[in-house]
Amino acid sequence: MANVSMATEFLLLGVSEVRELQLAHAALFLLVYLVALTGNLLIITITSLDQRLHSPMYFFLRHLSILDLCLISATVPKSILNSLTNSRSISFLGCTTQVFVLILSGGSEVFILTAMSYDRYAAICCPLRYDIIMNREVCGKMAAVSWLSGGLYSLMHTATTFSSHFCAPHIIHQFFCEVPQLLKLMCPGEARAEVSVLVLSVILFSGCFLSILVSYVHILLAVLKMPATEGRTKAFSTCMPHLAVVSLFLFTSAFAHLKPPSSSPSTLDLLVSVFYTVLPPTLNPLIYSLRNKDMKAALGKIFSVHFTSGVN
Repeated sequence: MANVSMATEFLLLGVSEVRELQLAHAALFLLVYLVALTGNLLIITITSLDQRLHSPMYFFLRHLSILDLCLISATVPKSILNSLTNSRSISFLGCTTQVFVLILSGGSEVFILTAMSYDRYAAICCPLRYDIIMNREVCGKMAAVSWLSGGLYSLMHTATTFSSHFCAPHIIHQFFCEVPQLLKLMCPGEARAEVSVLVLSVILFSGCFLSILVSYVHILLAVLKMPATEGRTKAFSTCMPHLAVVSLFLFTSAFAHLKPPSSSPSTLDLLVSVFYTVLPPTLNPLIYSLRNKDMKAALGKIFSVHFTSGVN
């Protein structure tokens, strides 16, 4: 007989029992979180204030930064707090909220990344019709559908997960409430609905990745036909980092959710979870701002204005 008990809290055992390693983890995660927070807030601020950056590409980039903030804020602050206080507990409501926000931001981010790839396809492959294809109304609808789809998907995922019964002990071998880890805690026969949702997720996000891939194949073919080397370099520098981030995010999250569950805690599980929950929100601002001339120019303009006003 399974030891079924009402889950009021879970224990997160993701990092280490050694106090020094806990403090080192807290310091590292705090540094990463501040970098992600600063970078994404800068992108949101710059793309909102600078009129030259009110194009579809920066519109979607602003939404991506908001989602990145939600994604990393869902897991990292709680993990830092637990490490600093030498605590492991997270309430049932806290775990539910963490899963909902994590899946909402992650799912919506996939849809936004798909929209961004289509935007780049339209800009490079259909430049004469770009303003018609990606007008303000179309961009607004694509962003709204991305958020709404991510919200509905997250609601379905969270409901099927936490409507199940969990068998004690309620120990999660991660630094946050991860769905694959929660599946291992479910009583026998309880995980069928959640597995069905995971299958639907595979179909849905495989379709998104296929759409992104098709867009970039067309972009690659169009870029290779460009006579000017400068034009090719600009197109590649804009699109290839985007494709790399998308691939990292999708493949690591797919690996984490689809690999067979292990009976013992694994360092690989921890690393993979970091790759899809912590690294993308930290790397996206660096990739999209430091490699982008318009972003750097807008950032320099804002800093020069504040510096001049401060001197006066």
